[in-house]
This record gives sequence, structure tokens and C-alpha cells, in this order.
Amino acid sequence: MVAALLPPEVPGPGDNCLTLNIWSPALGEVGLPVMLWIPGGMYEYHATGASPWYDGTSFARDGVVFVSINHRVGAEGFLFLNDGISNLGLLDQIAALEWVQQNIAVFGGDPGNVTIFGESAGGLSVGTLLSMPRAKGLFRRAIIESGGGHHVSTPRTAERIGRRLAELLGTDARREAIAAVPIEQMLKAQEALRGELLSNPDPAFWGEIMLDGLPWEPVIDGDLIPVRPIDAISAGIGADVDILSGSNTEEWRLFLVPGGVIDAIGEEALAGTIMATGLPVAATLAAYRDRYPGASAGDLFAAVMTDWYWRVPALRLAEAHSAQGKGSTFMYEFAWRSPQFDGRLGAGHAVEIPFVFDMLGAQTEQLLGARPPQQLADEMHKAWTRFATTGDAGWPEFDTARRATMHFDVPSTVVEDPMAAERRLWEGVR
Repeated sequence: MVAALLPPEVPGPGDNCLTLNIWSPALGEVGLPVMLWIPGGMYEYHATGASPWYDGTSFARDGVVFVSINHRVGAEGFLFLNDGISNLGLLDQIAALEWVQQNIAVFGGDPGNVTIFGESAGGLSVGTLLSMPRAKGLFRRAIIESGGGHHVSTPRTAERIGRRLAELLGTDARREAIAAVPIEQMLKAQEALRGELLSNPDPAFWGEIMLDGLPWEPVIDGDLIPVRPIDAISAGIGADVDILSGSNTEEWRLFLVPGGVIDAIGEEALAGTIMATGLPVAATLAAYRDRYPGASAGDLFAAVMTDWYWRVPALRLAEAHSAQGKGSTFMYEFAWRSPQFDGRLGAGHAVEIPFVFDMLGAQTEQLLGARPPQQLADEMHKAWTRFATTGDAGWPEFDTARRATMHFDVPSTVVEDPMAAERRLWEGVR
């Protein structure tokens, strides 16, 4: 059964576009685990929860009440003007979780057994919700796919971006004035702003956004987000929640390989990116060349950015959470390499999603090729549903002594401390 629902009004100006899409196993079932999916899209593009990629049929088939959501993104969701209103996209997510607590039993779900999960900006949202006092008690478990707890803006950076948007719109930097602009004009201004980020990534203006490329990410507003999420988690916030944290081995290749950009990256761009991360250039180049012998400058750029953006934050989140000794902590790495683009796409960003959803088929062929391994989909989907049901992913828990990590591939196997070299290299930096 599928239902589309509109929950109660969410605080904040403008129309509320929050919707929920629900897949329930069968009428009459009770006490079933609930999984709520938060889609990605860089906090800017509307990756709708109703996408065919996020079809919840396989979860309902396996006894889970599956919920996907849409929430406000871009300036609608994350405009910051230091006017007492912030992070409306996160308030949408919290409203969805509150609605689930109040209503999901009607669909057979257990409000005491809710797992939130998401990928990319959805995974970052999950890591952020885990750290937010306002979200406490709204979910029992969390799965962070290619997310973490590092990507948030400072108020100063976020306000500069908000005021620049107003300039591009030709209006006052007041929320009411910006909200009155037609949506088509707003979208053009957001694209122009992204164009400025790409063409002139001046750190004096963009600050932390220069590297993460997310002008509409959540902001540390001192209220909903008191501190950086990873710091809150390290201090014990979210300690009683069970988590499953992980990433893909070659995330950044999705952004470089399809358009051929990976072959245009030279040594100067590689060195400049390493410098921007805060790592020493010469020692880092030596370490990555040793780890990836024969790799081009573009290949090394992809590896460095994959580690900075996703793999190391996923690891740090697992380390911080496991140190609390309360909720369970599990770690995974998705390593299956897509054969697309002559095999160069590899284990890129988002490649794991169809396996998690057990949705291999024509709609995913462009990303996965014609014959992706069903065995891997069986394993990953089972692990996700098992974790949501019981809190046990099916392999040893992560701790800083053993660092057990499920390495999803064909075959899949548990590996101990697979990121030892990267972990040491990025220590104190990321």
C-alpha cells in the first residue's frame, strides 16, 4: 500500500511543501519497524522521495514500513539572514519524524522502532539530526550513507551567501522580499550563485563552502544546531541511538568521470586542493602515490576528495559514536566497481543506492551496467532491514581496537581497519 500525506504546518514563512510517501506491508499488521528515507540533492536540488529510485516496495515486502519524504531545499530550506529563522529544511525533517511518531501506527509501524537513513545530503541530514537536541527521541536508529557530521556552515559564511543571493535577485536582504520573488527567478539566481562558486572559489567569501560546494547546507545557528554535528556527537549527543555509518570507496569519480573532467585535472590543481584541505602537499602526494601507483593527477584528486568529503567523516562519526559505549555502532564500505564508462566510474557516489533498495533493473542500468550482481543487493538490503529491525547489522560492531568494517563487494567480507593509512594521514586535519 502506498500513501502520500501532508503533515501539520511547519514553522517558517512560505508554503510548506513537505510530503511523506509510505509503503506498508499489509493492513492489519502491527508493531513493524519503520525506516524513513531522506533523499540527497546537495541541499539544493529537489531529489524527491517519490523518485522510482526510492521505491519502498522491497522494504514493505520484507516487513518494514517504509517512509520517504520531500522537504524544502535551496534558499527555501536553508537561507540564513541572521533574522531568527534558520534551517527550515531540517525543521521539515523533524516535522516528518514527529508526524511518524503520532501516526505511523495506523500503517502498522512501531513509533518506538524508527530508523532514519539517507545518502549524500540525505546522509548529512541524518548525521545532523543525530546531533540535534530537537530531534532527540524521534528515532531509535540511524544509517548514514556517504554523510557524516562535518558539513555545516558558520553563521558568517551563511549570511554572506544569503545577502549575495539578494543582490543577484535585485532585492533587499529581507526574508519577505526574497520570498516574494518568482520561483523561476529564484532558481536562476541560485544557479548563478553556484556558477560564482565554481568560477571564483575565493576562500575569503566562501569560507568552508569553498571545498564542500554546498551553499545551502545547514548552518550552526546556536539553536537547532548549537555546534558542529561531529563535535556534538563526540560530546555524547545521540549516544543511545544505534548507527550504521559508511561510504563508497571511490565516491568522487561520479563527478569527474562521466564528463571527462578527470582527464583534465593537472598536478597544479591537485596540489592546490590538497593545500586547501590543510594537509601538507608533498607528504600527502607521496602517500597517495604510494597507495595508488600509476594513478593520474585526476585519479589522485578523486581519491583525496573522496577521503576528505566522505570516507574520513564517516569513519570519524563511527569513532565518536562508538566511544560513548551506549548505542551500537557498525561500519561499512561499499567497494563494488561499476563497469560503466569503461570501468572508470568504479565504486562512485550513489552506486550503492539500488543495492540497498534491492532495485536492480532498467532504471539503474545507466549507473550499474546491464548485469549488476543480485547477490550484493540481497546482502545489502538484508543488512539494512536487519539493522532497522534489531539494531544488529550482521557483522561485528565497530570499535577503535578492531575497527571491523563490512566491505561490500563480490564477495563481501569483514575487514579490520581498512582505512589505517588514511586515518593516520588525516589525523588532526579531518
